[in-house]
Amino acid sequence: MGFFDKLKSGLNKTKESFNDKINNVFSNFRKVDEDFLDELEEILILSDIGIETSTKIISSLRDRMKKEKIEDAEEVKMALREEMKKILDIQDKELHLNTKPSVILVIGVNGVGKTTSIGKIANRLAKDGKKVVVAAADTFRAAAVEQLEIWANRAGAKIVKREEGVDPASVVYDAMKQTKETNADVLIVDTAGRLHNKKYLMDELNKIQKVINKEMPEADKEVLLVIDGATGQNAIAQVQAFKKEADITGIILTKLDGTAKGGAVIGIVEENQIPIKFIGIGEQIDDMEIFNAEDFVKAII
Repeated sequence: MGFFDKLKSGLNKTKESFNDKINNVFSNFRKVDEDFLDELEEILILSDIGIETSTKIISSLRDRMKKEKIEDAEEVKMALREEMKKILDIQDKELHLNTKPSVILVIGVNGVGKTTSIGKIANRLAKDGKKVVVAAADTFRAAAVEQLEIWANRAGAKIVKREEGVDPASVVYDAMKQTKETNADVLIVDTAGRLHNKKYLMDELNKIQKVINKEMPEADKEVLLVIDGATGQNAIAQVQAFKKEADITGIILTKLDGTAKGGAVIGIVEENQIPIKFIGIGEQIDDMEIFNAEDFVKAII
């Protein structure tokens, strides 16, 4: 199964929910008028896209329909798809890791799939011929280190770990030292799952970033926030809270299979202006791809 087919399959619940509602609007209205647009806007809001983003989409759609004299239902649907794609296509989706070494810091709340995502990214980089070191800086849970070690081994990456409860920043320091000594290309840093409203955890994240910036000032750095696709509207608030503490360069979207809340992706990007860099569908090490806005929109409409 190709990745687009996996994406379609994984987003099936979102597509069913979204398409059913949209098709109902089209079947209930004989012409595309203001009542139709109001109804369509309500559908977008109920599909987890968010009020502000839904309003923007409908406003753009209205202008476009007037300008291009769109009246046919299928043309409206196509225009809606293009407006969504426009929002999602904000920036280059590639990782920028041009220095040797470069650093990827992976952050997010508990249970979103950070460790799995790190394994998948390490695997992608290894396939590109990169030598990868992984820092197990989630020192609160022994199970987190064990899980990360399994994924690192699968990807052929070196792991730097310490005993449970040590200062996470010291693990990152050791990992940077080993990265330099072994002439590795990329250091990926795992961090503890942190609630965005817990100040001491956010302070710890800042400490890790300071250590990285001090020891590798010239290195390219990616800060990737992992978001659970099933979180829906709450994900927007999560991103905004983490933005205050970290210079997020991209989002990794996980667990979209099995949820009807995939529409939230559009609101996340529009309201935060941060690109989705990767999308994960499935648990296998190859089940992660660079996010493609066109494929995503096609998969839900």
